Amino acid sequence: MFRISKLVTGVAAAGLALSLGACGAGDPSADTGSSADASGGGGGGLRIGVSAYNMTSFITAGKEGMEAYAKANDIELLWNSANDDVNSQADQVDQFVNAGVDAIIVIPVQADSLGPQVEAANAAGIPILDVNAKLNNAALKASVQPDDVAAGAAEMQMMADKLGGKGNIVVLQGPIGQSGQIDRQTGIDQTLKKYPDIKVLAQDTANWDRDQAVNRMGNWISAFSGQIDGVVAQNDDMGLGALQAMKEAGLTKPVVGIDGIEDGLNAVKSGEFIGTMLQNGTVELSAGLAVAAALAKGEDVDTKPVYNMPRITQSNVDVAMEHVVTKRSDFLAQLPDLTAKNLKTGDIADEGIPAAS
Repeated sequence: MFRISKLVTGVAAAGLALSLGACGAGDPSADTGSSADASGGGGGGLRIGVSAYNMTSFITAGKEGMEAYAKANDIELLWNSANDDVNSQADQVDQFVNAGVDAIIVIPVQADSLGPQVEAANAAGIPILDVNAKLNNAALKASVQPDDVAAGAAEMQMMADKLGGKGNIVVLQGPIGQSGQIDRQTGIDQTLKKYPDIKVLAQDTANWDRDQAVNRMGNWISAFSGQIDGVVAQNDDMGLGALQAMKEAGLTKPVVGIDGIEDGLNAVKSGEFIGTMLQNGTVELSAGLAVAAALAKGEDVDTKPVYNMPRITQSNVDVAMEHVVTKRSDFLAQLPDLTAKNLKTGDIADEGIPAAS
């Protein structure tokens, strides 16, 4: 059993004044505040600390999924956003260790970070795992990750099909050095090798951020006047920023993204996106919490399940919309049971969405 029972003194409780990331979808830059956020059953159940890189639209949706699973399983969540700062995230994990939580989930700012914090958690007997983005640390007790290489390859394939195998593209990247950026770029490059007539005019980071993508795309529109045939964005928020910049410039070019957030799915439905890869944060982060809870209770569990993102086009976007938007309350209500089932089958991304045509 990894469970640690401790009384938290007033001093330790003060250390749990964890910043609440409560911004809504589409507003990833909102102030996350500085108040504690404890969600879930409380009572006599587990306490699990979560430190996320930032409150993007994806993470905001994922937090709701964790909260649904926590409520159904008597788990108290201690949630923290690092606001893309490695030092802040290190401090947050230190606080979790000092408070004697039952498990720690990290959605890391950078892959090469938190070495001392992982060591401290292990020394304290607290299972620590990364979810959604990787830490390069073999001492983690588990890792719940998407197949970002496959997602990058698939989104690039959608763009290649749309362009007929030739044309000029720009690529909006996630934070340089984060595992999602590295792996999605690897997949994009794998597909590009098959299409020598597709030229990358420019690629640079917009840090998963919609507003930064507006500025980046605006600069590229000026620099490559009339040459851009398509935009490959490593997440939907950046794709939506590129779409906004093109609208402001009077351009209409195909855009493809990853994540399947509400605004991204709406863009697929309207035809403004040619497609996206559904990484339903609600489902993925719920699975991460389920693994953390199993470790904390000393249960046998797959410690390296992989989230394989389904391709979303106009042919299947309506079902994805039900889960993410239009019937979200119903979906959240059955999410704990779905998470438990998927953890047993090994297909942690399964939510019953038909294959895209």
